[in-house]
Amino acid sequence: MSGSSISPEQMRRYLRMYLVIGSVNCREKPLRVVEEALSGGATMIQFREKGPGALTGEAKLALALELQAACRRAGVPFIVNDDVELAARIGADGLHVGQDDESAGAVRARIGNRILGVSAHTVKEARTALVHGADYIGVGPVYPTISKDDARPVQGTGMIQDMRAQGIQLPIVGIGGINAERAAEVVRAGADGVAVISAVTQAANVREAARNLLEQVARAAGR
Repeated sequence: MSGSSISPEQMRRYLRMYLVIGSVNCREKPLRVVEEALSGGATMIQFREKGPGALTGEAKLALALELQAACRRAGVPFIVNDDVELAARIGADGLHVGQDDESAGAVRARIGNRILGVSAHTVKEARTALVHGADYIGVGPVYPTISKDDARPVQGTGMIQDMRAQGIQLPIVGIGGINAERAAEVVRAGADGVAVISAVTQAANVREAARNLLEQVARAAGR
């Protein structure tokens, strides 16, 4: 099953500094966090409105539209986490699903040629994601994380290395407990970029945090 209209090379660029954000993760208003992160060079944004106190219904829709508008102004893709209906309703650039969400194959059939990201924790899951038309996989948690209460066991960078060694060529983004000090290690293991939540959403200076992460990724990748 083919992927989106995005080339693998372009997808790798989008994954360099991938911010995952929901209202429950932020120290200040989510729109301001997104705008500041975009100013700092965030390359893709994922709207993940989950956890205790998360918005639902019209409030969730309103926030999604607000954040999407900021991304469109910046020319950066806006991805929705695990809500096909919301993604379709607002015309999001793509969707990210986990292993416990709707199957990647079913989602690909519903979203057409939009971006599809899939969480993968094993080489087998990565291969299945590829068959189902994923454009990229999110691998983790690389390090301990406090941002996701449903996180799987910590994998370290070994799983990314293993996937590359086993011939997985899909664009990979590492996620889970990643900060500026750890970003280079994740990229050197074989990831194309890093997905972060608290390293940016909880930062005292969001713009600087995003810029620093992007710089670390670029340096480690030799770009």
